[in-house]
Amino acid sequence: MGQPTDHSLRTAWLAAQLARAAGGGDAGAATAIEASLLRWSGCTANAAGFADVLGDDVAGREAMLAQRADWAKPLDVQGGIVTALSPLAQIHCEVSGEVARMLNLAPESEEVLRHVFEAWDGSGIPDGLAGAAVPQTVFVVSLAGDLEIFSRVYGFERALALITGRAGARYPADWVALVAAHAGLWLDTLASAEPSELDEALLTPHMRGTTSAELIADVIDLKLPWMTGYSRAVASAAAACSARLGGEPHAQACVYSAGLIHGIGRAAVPNTIWNTAGRLSASAWETIRLVPYWTSRAGKQTGALAQAAELASYAYERLDGSGYFRGASGQALSLDARVLSAATAWVALRSARPWRAAWSGDEAAQLLRAEAGQGRFDAEAVEALIDAQAVPQRSTRARLQAARLSAREIDVLRSISRGASNKEAARELELSPSTVRTHVESVFRKLECSTRAAATLKASAMGLL
Repeated sequence: MGQPTDHSLRTAWLAAQLARAAGGGDAGAATAIEASLLRWSGCTANAAGFADVLGDDVAGREAMLAQRADWAKPLDVQGGIVTALSPLAQIHCEVSGEVARMLNLAPESEEVLRHVFEAWDGSGIPDGLAGAAVPQTVFVVSLAGDLEIFSRVYGFERALALITGRAGARYPADWVALVAAHAGLWLDTLASAEPSELDEALLTPHMRGTTSAELIADVIDLKLPWMTGYSRAVASAAAACSARLGGEPHAQACVYSAGLIHGIGRAAVPNTIWNTAGRLSASAWETIRLVPYWTSRAGKQTGALAQAAELASYAYERLDGSGYFRGASGQALSLDARVLSAATAWVALRSARPWRAAWSGDEAAQLLRAEAGQGRFDAEAVEALIDAQAVPQRSTRARLQAARLSAREIDVLRSISRGASNKEAARELELSPSTVRTHVESVFRKLECSTRAAATLKASAMGLL
């Protein structure tokens, strides 16, 4: 979303203050905190759509949230804001709601996330709900988010003016009055808070459980449809490689977690760069080289996954020092780092990309062995990866039955989850477009969702993709 890494934390703290000031008590504050922290958890799911309508999904959304002049001008030729953005809001809200459900958060938090872009006067998206029909915490989160962004970008006085201008439209006027009365003190208190104090203040009862790293991986991969399942595949390959090299269970678990989250930093790079079919410019490469850096920075905020995130930031290093972002080499790379680096390349080579087709297993093996011979990869790790590939994969029959999806429905879902249109899926699977459409409708009904992104997230969680 083009925001600093502490934006959601600061928004959640402000939302808690507003919820209590509005009479919501601790329960209302907890809902506001959870919804604020997860408000942008659907941002990867509609990144491709924002890239289509705004050109740059990262900078475009930053401009949208800051309400910069002419941010919406590209939407004029696409029917305006509501027409262009409603489908993207639907994707975002459905995925965010699913994330909350998978985390076993309170139903109230999930409900807020499923309506988080609605407005007091009915001008919001995607459903145009108004007044009491909108969960009231939606307005708490919206106000807190605007206060955090506007005060940081424009200063306090301009922030209050912008928020006041939205009173009675985006949010209730009496709640704007509460913000005007208390925002100065809230922001001053927030500015002096230590990170540990902020973390403690935001730890709701429902957030004391452990988050599935697989869920994080699935959300990461939603940013680029052609990445579906990639992070899980890297994690599995890295863990299998570690096991073949005699790694202890702890080491296997660490490289597995690192493989799952190694792409967190990918969200900071616009989709237009990732989808470039030709040679990247020098500036684009510099942006990509920062992906593992952002993975490290974001991972250190997670607590339990901090160690795995540090290892994950070595995913693109090379033994000869030609990797990034550190350019580390030789003994500076632990065995786990060498395993993860080779596994990331091994899975990527055998996956289709916008600039090339997928390589066969034999072709990928030949290339990696050549790279190892030139000193870029650990030769033992490469051989272990290639050997592990020969092990038969487990059957998905039980999982298919659990999901109540037919084998053909899985084929269709797998195709559309990677960005194929109904026509493209029909051509790939040698079916008619109408048959594919029927299968898609059946998948949506069985998975209880209405968007491809949500279906992909649910199917990934079931291990079907």
